[in-house]
Amino acid sequence: MKKPIAKICGLGFGELSREFLKSSKQLACEAIIAAVSDAALQKSDIDGVLINRSDTNPSEELPLRIFDDLGFRNLTFGNVLASQAACGVQMIQYAAMAIAHGMAKNVVCVFADTPILPKRRGGDSYAIDLALTNVSGWERQYGLYGAVGAYGLAMQRYMEQFGARAETFGEVALAARQWAQRSSIAFLTKPMSMEDYLCSKMIADPLRMFDCAFPVNGAGAVIVSAQDGGGGEPNGAAYIWGMGQGHRGYLAYADYENEIDTPASIAGKKAYQMAGISARDIDHAQIYDAFTVTTLLGLEGYGFCGRGEGKDFVVDGALSPGGRLPVNTGGGQLSGYYLQGMTQVSEGYLQAAGRAGDRQVEKNGWSLVTAQGGRMDYHACLILSPEKVR
Repeated sequence: MKKPIAKICGLGFGELSREFLKSSKQLACEAIIAAVSDAALQKSDIDGVLINRSDTNPSEELPLRIFDDLGFRNLTFGNVLASQAACGVQMIQYAAMAIAHGMAKNVVCVFADTPILPKRRGGDSYAIDLALTNVSGWERQYGLYGAVGAYGLAMQRYMEQFGARAETFGEVALAARQWAQRSSIAFLTKPMSMEDYLCSKMIADPLRMFDCAFPVNGAGAVIVSAQDGGGGEPNGAAYIWGMGQGHRGYLAYADYENEIDTPASIAGKKAYQMAGISARDIDHAQIYDAFTVTTLLGLEGYGFCGRGEGKDFVVDGALSPGGRLPVNTGGGQLSGYYLQGMTQVSEGYLQAAGRAGDRQVEKNGWSLVTAQGGRMDYHACLILSPEKVR
């Protein structure tokens, strides 16, 4: 009989908003309190804290000493992680490992972000230097600022290399919007047609407005506990059966396509191996989708189709409700909300625990949850299941 590594048994949010209403610390505290309550735990039951803080607002630093604000005492495990958006998944991995080795029983993992300020739009928070060469300031001198330009290059390269068209990425955006319409916490729920997508504002050619995530202020937290002990599970649990990471470093060589080759395959291989399954067994996938191109590259990297075949995989509503592989079933970051890695984590948990309401997938035996940081530099994934034993 095989058992999982640990379980996710509670989820909480700090108020999600398109306005600056509260600080990152306030939002994080809200999310932690809600997650502890959701798992039917008390503060005294929490013996570990992991924090993923955002780089979008340096003045809103989220310190490890947040446990003082919440009155946690005698913690045996804690840290602040810095692999950017990959940390949404990495926090859960490190919590699971700590629990498996007896360092903690109930670990709260939290992310908070406030990219939207009174005099700053959400998109402006990401218009910062994003090193593609590891040479400080190199991109800026050529007018390349932030993630949008970098992912525009990746999108253009994918189109040139594999013959994808704008409509290919439109299929991804439309699927996310259809799922968002079933979610009570999604922000973009207005019906969208392919024409709407194609007519949306060009941001960094060929990347359009609806190719981009929808930033919000907010926080999310989950409770990771021992699989047969620790926290309760009054609202259902998602058991962690597989975990993986992949980090590429910078490889600017002739045989390496820096825009479209990612270490997702490294992370996926490790996670599938650990869980004893393959991509064919996955019932639904929560794939990091800060941009539509990352969904395509995620489908390929995690083994759902071959290199360059994502453009064919997504046609005819394959990712949509009723499609052959439900993807980003809460609307993802494109139409749901952009809370970095916590977007996919929260939806993966809800689906695996059978708590997704109107958008609950019919089959949830195996769930893949992915996250990535930087410009596709740091990858991490989880394989979840409602099954406690196998």
